[in-house]
Amino acid sequence: MTKKTWQGAAAAGLLLVGSVAQAGLITYSSAGADLVLDGQGLTWTADANLAATETFGVSGITADGRMSWFKSLEWIDAMNAANYGGANDWRLWSALNSDGSGPDFGFDVIDSELGHLFYTEGGLSQGDSITDSTALTDVFTNMQDSVYWSGTEFASFPVYMWGFVTDGGYQGYDYMFFQYYGWAVRPGQVAAVPLPGTALLMALGLLGLGAVGRRERRLQ
Repeated sequence: MTKKTWQGAAAAGLLLVGSVAQAGLITYSSAGADLVLDGQGLTWTADANLAATETFGVSGITADGRMSWFKSLEWIDAMNAANYGGANDWRLWSALNSDGSGPDFGFDVIDSELGHLFYTEGGLSQGDSITDSTALTDVFTNMQDSVYWSGTEFASFPVYMWGFVTDGGYQGYDYMFFQYYGWAVRPGQVAAVPLPGTALLMALGLLGLGAVGRRERRLQ
């Protein structure tokens, strides 16, 4: 794909079932699925090209996981029907900004869901590839230096859909029948996975209670 084709807890017995890869990224498993919770509170499949190995019975997906935009929606529907990872509210990532505005076009779009993952969580810059980020390659597998379809339609021209070029960090739109990749996301987490700050506060709170108890015993 060339860029010119683009137009534009512990106290309650809560278990930490994931591990913190870096601030904002938590890996965990649910119902046999490997997942990643990011700093936006969004869960991604840890396999960034899941469709290459798990089609959920959908035909028309290439051997390397590429599909048209319509096929990517069919794949998401089948994923939800299979209750993948114990959830049925999977979707494609959104190209809209977190406040619902946009989508924005070009490089340095840091407020769409994949833009945030690329630039903020990944620490990448314009022109970088998503596979250049060790913060991301430490937690995700099979990330593609290509284009990922979003679930966002291009309102001005309905045969085009928004996507993100992960080889360079460019958000734009392209013809819906081209074959690109799909990456499934869902809001929040499937399992009880405390955020790093929550787990730390819980641990510090327990330590503080122990210290108070020791001081009280010494004063008696």
